[in-house]
Amino acid sequence: MNYTGWIIINGSIATDKFLDYANMIAEAAEKQNIQTVCLKNDAVLTLLCPKNGMVSSIANNDKLPDFAFFIDKDIYIARQLEQLGVRVFNSSRTIEISDDKIYTYQMLSQQQIPIPETIIAPKKYHGGNLPPAYLQKVTESLGIPLIVKEAFGSFGEQVHFISNHEELTNIIPMMEQRPFVFQRYIAESKGRDIRVQVVGEKAVTAVERQNNKDFRANVTNGGKMLPFALDDKTEKLAVNAAKAIGADFSGVDLLFGPNEELLVCEINANAHIRNLYECTGINAADDMITYIKKELSR
Repeated sequence: MNYTGWIIINGSIATDKFLDYANMIAEAAEKQNIQTVCLKNDAVLTLLCPKNGMVSSIANNDKLPDFAFFIDKDIYIARQLEQLGVRVFNSSRTIEISDDKIYTYQMLSQQQIPIPETIIAPKKYHGGNLPPAYLQKVTESLGIPLIVKEAFGSFGEQVHFISNHEELTNIIPMMEQRPFVFQRYIAESKGRDIRVQVVGEKAVTAVERQNNKDFRANVTNGGKMLPFALDDKTEKLAVNAAKAIGADFSGVDLLFGPNEELLVCEINANAHIRNLYECTGINAADDMITYIKKELSR
């Protein structure tokens, strides 16, 4: 069967990096005789009306694809496509969970998947600090230094290293009304982690990221990548983490914890794959398209 697909990116950040990811998916699809078109989310019209909902592309009128591949976090378009019977990779629910780190940690914790000890900050409607007794309890539970991590953010930009109580007191008002967590600092993983690319129930490739200038290992913060040899234990943890949020494919970030225990740091539902390919020689796009064909044929 000849399938058709939409590759959806965000129109406001359609940079070379996102377009390159879309091209990798499109080229992999073409190799397997799947026709795709790349659309910015602002080229997709979502109409809600009492009788029936509708999603159409500006260029393609009302014809819907067999599937949509999301390199975006626009859960509303994803959800509307699902309601109209289009298979979305990843699903709107997975995108929603992955985009919200608090939601992610709750799902991982529910499945008893190891994560750094985490405290969810109480919701605030106005700026200002938290009661001293609350912050004291946080530091007693997690120790100092610790991490303050916003629920929404990318490339490590909303992750803050807190080295003393004064820094902790000062950063809380800066959060304003944004949700965030307090998290135990994993000193053993300073400037290093593992990125595992999961497709379905298989880890297809992995790299170790190292950064000797920052506590975060992200390549965008100056880190470098080295091929990482997957073992059964690492693959099982990454796959179980992806399954916990219902991901078809994802980039699972693992920390090196005490006593060589691996901990799940984050799960990225639209993780870019170019750096993985250049580091390991494995093009995860091919595995993704193979997986999509199997899912659609069910």
